Amino acid sequence: MEISTENRAKVLVQALPYIQKYTGKTVVVKYGGNAMIDGALKDAVMSDIVLMQLVGIHVVLVHGGGPEISAMLKRVGKESRFVKGMRVTDEETIDIVQMVLAGKVNKDLVQLLERHSGRAVGLCGLDGNLLRAERIVSADDLGFVGEISEVNTGIIRDAEESGYVPVISTIAAGYNGEVLNVNADIAAARIAASLDAERLILMTDVRGLLRDKDDENTLIPVVQVSTVPKLKKDGVISGGMIPKVDCCVDAVRRGVRRATIIDGRIPHSILIELFSDEGIGTMFY
Repeated sequence: MEISTENRAKVLVQALPYIQKYTGKTVVVKYGGNAMIDGALKDAVMSDIVLMQLVGIHVVLVHGGGPEISAMLKRVGKESRFVKGMRVTDEETIDIVQMVLAGKVNKDLVQLLERHSGRAVGLCGLDGNLLRAERIVSADDLGFVGEISEVNTGIIRDAEESGYVPVISTIAAGYNGEVLNVNADIAAARIAASLDAERLILMTDVRGLLRDKDDENTLIPVVQVSTVPKLKKDGVISGGMIPKVDCCVDAVRRGVRRATIIDGRIPHSILIELFSDEGIGTMFY
């Protein structure tokens, strides 16, 4: 559909108050799901981030890479195992996790942003001790899986001040010299809080929090974090949505102004969320 010059101007004018609101502020985007796999959606996300960068928003892109890790494990003849949604990461697996996340996936995203005329630098939690973690000890031996204990934001701020989008893969440094695999949603929440971010945006493959998980028309657009326990008790927040909601709640309680779960299957969902009244997905405050 062709958009007239007049309508283009109207869109820009309507976006102006939001651009003014976020210019100079930090927005952390956790990038994952189908938006990381579908080529057209990847291009839309990269365009969104470059536009945000150009209008003066400090964007920090935190990414996972579960499908790529599973594919590489399959190539070397190793089965992927999960316990309660967490990847069991033995010594061989952590080497592959580090190679895939900090290597291929991270550098592919940096290159893609550069191809869209952005400026980006690839980082992982090992760089500048960005992420420090303690190995999770539980009845289910998860192996080299960590829980974040420290976020050292100096290297992120250096990248931002130099005009680069930090692209961060979520492996962390353990205190005994080991490399640990950490959950990307949790890492994004902790990074956002440590940066005193204005917004945390989690990209997923669902519309947001639904009152009826089988009906996308029951989207709950806004949630106050104090109501989350009741929503869990009522079964509205259940299954795989629990850890994502918990990340949003944790981020808000640590000082992030707003945290939002959005549908990464919708092209330009980040811009719709930031630069429009209605937004998209579910916002926690």
